[in-house]
Amino acid sequence: MGRLLYELGRVDEKTRVANERGSSKAGKSSFSWAWELDGTIEERERGITMDIALQSLSTPQRQVTILDAPGHKDFIPNMISGAAQADCALLVVDAITGEFEAGFDRGGQTREHLLLVRSLGVSQVIVAVNKLDQVNWDSSRFEEICGLLRAFLVQSGFPSSKTSFVPVSAMLGVNLVNNADASVLSKWYKGPTLVDLLDKLEPPTREIASPLRLPISNVFKGQNSGTGVTGRICGGVVQVGERLRVLPGDESAIVRLIDVEEQSVPWAAAGTNATLYLTSIDPIHLSIGSVLCPPSDIVPLATVFTARIIVFDIQLPITTGTSIELFHHSRDVPATISKLIATLDRASGVVTKKNPRVLSRGTSAEVEISLRVGTLSGPTLSARPIPLEPFSVNKDMGRILVRRGGETISAGIVLDIIS
Repeated sequence: MGRLLYELGRVDEKTRVANERGSSKAGKSSFSWAWELDGTIEERERGITMDIALQSLSTPQRQVTILDAPGHKDFIPNMISGAAQADCALLVVDAITGEFEAGFDRGGQTREHLLLVRSLGVSQVIVAVNKLDQVNWDSSRFEEICGLLRAFLVQSGFPSSKTSFVPVSAMLGVNLVNNADASVLSKWYKGPTLVDLLDKLEPPTREIASPLRLPISNVFKGQNSGTGVTGRICGGVVQVGERLRVLPGDESAIVRLIDVEEQSVPWAAAGTNATLYLTSIDPIHLSIGSVLCPPSDIVPLATVFTARIIVFDIQLPITTGTSIELFHHSRDVPATISKLIATLDRASGVVTKKNPRVLSRGTSAEVEISLRVGTLSGPTLSARPIPLEPFSVNKDMGRILVRRGGETISAGIVLDIIS
């Protein structure tokens, strides 16, 4: 992404040179473009993306907000937080023999990332096959990767009409904005560049008429404008001067400023990644995963709810009492599959069996999920509720992911809140 931002004029020459010198000094010269988005000392020392980085770029017809998400398996929770804020996905895969296979084989991060973003409602995906210069611009290698991914994307629920593939070399800047520099590539590829494909992405329908819902993905201290919070607005509109409730909890705050792409604006609507500066609230009451909403139409809080889930390619079946980690936007909490209600036909949703004993791979089911206390300090403690809404009320607020033992085992939608 760093090279793409440079080609589009979003990174100046001074910054490029500084990143190049810094990465060379650190012995990681090949990471110079990644330094534009990997800004922390630890990310640069380890050579991996660890947290979500926010940037923006413009194409002839689109203003695109980039959420650069981690690819390493140790930082999947951060990747989920970024994917929950996305409309579309740009998957970058390595064309070098062995490198693509390591990510795509069973248990690889390429597979898990695609399942995660689809489960979080993303249906449009662009696959950039990178480092083709390292395999001598071999068209058969490009077609091989596209063939494997195309089948998996369809299997995972991505519509074939909304998936695109593009050959690139990020280090050389080939086929990002134009492909004129790659004479070898131009011999067999006459299609669009990466920017051309970004320009054709279709923005989804926004929940503008719904009540305001803003899950907080980051909290920081503002310089002179109170406490700053960032997040993607999942519904409604927020305005400067408005009083908002913070859930869970009994606190409220006043919106002093709203920033969108580093520009101060009087209001922001659903689908926008915004930064709000809040006053009249102690920062201790603001935390990642909390939701901002109107005092007159607050988001429900849940400790027990039913959900329709799809079970992924798991080794160990899901049974009643299975301990899980529940992910909802930027929040992850310990929970339990407290009841297996029914298995369902994946196509029609019709009940095929009530009260099943186990859920195996590929199963669609209705289950009851109960939050649990994260410690073993005693039975008298009760789980703290989380802000949640049925999928039928707000799609973005009604999607969940389920993980167990560092593996994503299922994903689904909230059907009903019990308590």
